[in-house]
Amino acid sequence: MAVTSTIALPADDPRSILAVQPMRLPQVVAIAICFLLNALDGFDILAVTFAAPGIARQWSIGPGAIGLVVSAGLAGMVLGSLTLGQLADRIGRRPQILLCLVIMVSGMFASAFAPNVVVLCLLRAFTGLGLGAVLAAVNAASAEFANRRRRDLAVSIMAAGYPVGGIVGGWGAAQLLQNHGWESIFFAGAGATALMVPLVLLCLPESVSWLATRHGPAALPRINAILRRLGQPQAGQVRIVDEPKASMGQLFADRYRATTIALILMYGLHMMTFYYALGWAPSLVVALGFDPSRATIVSVFMNMGGAIGGLTLGFLSPRLGLRPLVIVGLAGAAVAVAAFGAVPAAMLWLQVAAFILGFLANGSVVGLYALIANIYPTTLRATGTGAVIGFGRMGAALGPFIAGQLLALGAGRGATSLLLALGSAIAALVLLLSRLRPADEETHLP
Repeated sequence: MAVTSTIALPADDPRSILAVQPMRLPQVVAIAICFLLNALDGFDILAVTFAAPGIARQWSIGPGAIGLVVSAGLAGMVLGSLTLGQLADRIGRRPQILLCLVIMVSGMFASAFAPNVVVLCLLRAFTGLGLGAVLAAVNAASAEFANRRRRDLAVSIMAAGYPVGGIVGGWGAAQLLQNHGWESIFFAGAGATALMVPLVLLCLPESVSWLATRHGPAALPRINAILRRLGQPQAGQVRIVDEPKASMGQLFADRYRATTIALILMYGLHMMTFYYALGWAPSLVVALGFDPSRATIVSVFMNMGGAIGGLTLGFLSPRLGLRPLVIVGLAGAAVAVAAFGAVPAAMLWLQVAAFILGFLANGSVVGLYALIANIYPTTLRATGTGAVIGFGRMGAALGPFIAGQLLALGAGRGATSLLLALGSAIAALVLLLSRLRPADEETHLP
C-alpha cells in the first residue's frame, strides 16, 4: 500500500494528545460500551437458534423454513455492513450507533409478534441491518478512544464481546424457555438493546479523531469539550489532514485496492472455516452418540476459548507484533479445526479441542479487526470495516453450506473438518504474502 510523505502532527493536535497520553477512566468506559454493543451480535446469533425449535413447533414448519429465518438475519447483516456501515465515516460514530440501536430494538421487538415465517424473515433481515452496521462503527470507535499503545488491546476487548454475548445469550435463552415461549427471547433481546441507548448517550461521546479529520479547525471547541470529559489536556489546534473521502469506491482505488482485496480474502476464508466449526460442532457431537444438551456444552467451551483468545491476542500484540500473531493464529486455527475432526469421540477430548479451536480461531478474528482498524485512516475506517465484514460474511454463510454437502455425501467428521480447515490455512498464507502497512493518519499531512 502506498504511503504518503509524513511529518509529525503538532503535539497540541487532539489526535497527538490521544495517541500519546495515558488512557483515562472515561475512555475505558467508552471501550467497555463498545464491548457490550458487540455482545449484542453474539447474543442475537445464538439466541435465535434457541428460539428455532419453539417456532417450528408452534407454526408446524420444517428445518428448511427455520434455515430461511436464520439466513435472513445473516443476509441482513451482510447488507447492513456493506450499506449502512459506511455512514459512520460520514455522520459520525455516535449517531451511527444510535441509529443501529433503534433499528435493532424495533426489529427484535416486532419479531416477537411475527404471525408467520415470511414476516419473521423480513423482520430478521431488518434487525440484521442494524447488527451488521453497528460493528463497523464500534470497531472504529474502540480504536479511536484508545491511545496508540493500547489500540490493539482496545479492539480486542471490543471483539471479545461477540463470544461473551454468545455465552450469555445462549444461557439466558435456555433459562427463558423453561417457563416462557420463544417470543421471550426476542423481548429479552429488545430490552437489552434498548438499555444500551441511554448508556451510549451518557458515556460514549463522538470520536475526537473523526471530528478532527472530518471537520478540521471548526470542530476545535467541540473537541476540547470532549477532551475535558475524557480527562485529557486541551488541544491548541487542529491540523488539516489530507485523507480520502469516505466511499466504497475509495477502498478499491489504487491506494487501497490490494489491501482491501487481501483483507476480504483473509476474513472471508477464515470465516468459512470458523463458522463451519461454530455451526456444525453441536450436530457433529450429537452424531457421535452424545445427548444434545451435552453437545451444547462443546459450543460453550468453543465460545469461552474464543473470548480468552481474543483478549490474549490484545495483550500480546504490543510485545510480539500484531501481524505475526495473526499469521500464527490463522495457521493454528486450521490445525485446530482439522484436529477437532480427528480427536477421539470422548467428551473431554471434544471439549478441549473445541476450547483450543475457539481460542485460535476467534483470536484470529480479533486480530483481523485490529488490522482493519490500523490499516484504514479515520475517514475510511468504518467504511473499510463494513466492506471487509460484509463481503467476508459471505464466507461465513458458505462454510456451513459446504460442510452440509460434504457430510451428506458421506465425507464424515474427519474429512469434512480437514477440507474446511483449508480456509484458515489459505488466509494465513495470504497474510504472510501481503504487504499491509498501517495508515498512521496521526502523521499524514498535506
